Amino acid sequence: MSYQSPSPSFAAPDQVAFHRTELGVILSLYGRMVAAGEWRDYGISSLREVAVFSVFRRTAEHPLYRIEKRPKLRGKQGQYAVIGMDGQILKRGADLRQVLRVLERKLIRAVE
Repeated sequence: MSYQSPSPSFAAPDQVAFHRTELGVILSLYGRMVAAGEWRDYGISSLREVAVFSVFRRTAEHPLYRIEKRPKLRGKQGQYAVIGMDGQILKRGADLRQVLRVLERKLIRAVE
């Protein structure tokens, strides 16, 4: 028997997606923020040029934060970015853990 590759019409389009290790880092932060009562829902989008992990306080709202992966910016500004509700880029870089630290600061609170 000979192997026949699938025809191009059935091939999935090229999309950017988060890798399992990247999702592990993001979901670890997400779990801590849910436990702290800050976040309640999330959504993941895989598009042609960007993968987006959106974080919501309530499901029907606009996302509080978007964690974006843009591989085309890998050599320039870094492929990961955290974007706030107003569209402002809070942090950008090549290391996902470093970029997510801007959100971890919100977990630090003064204890009385």
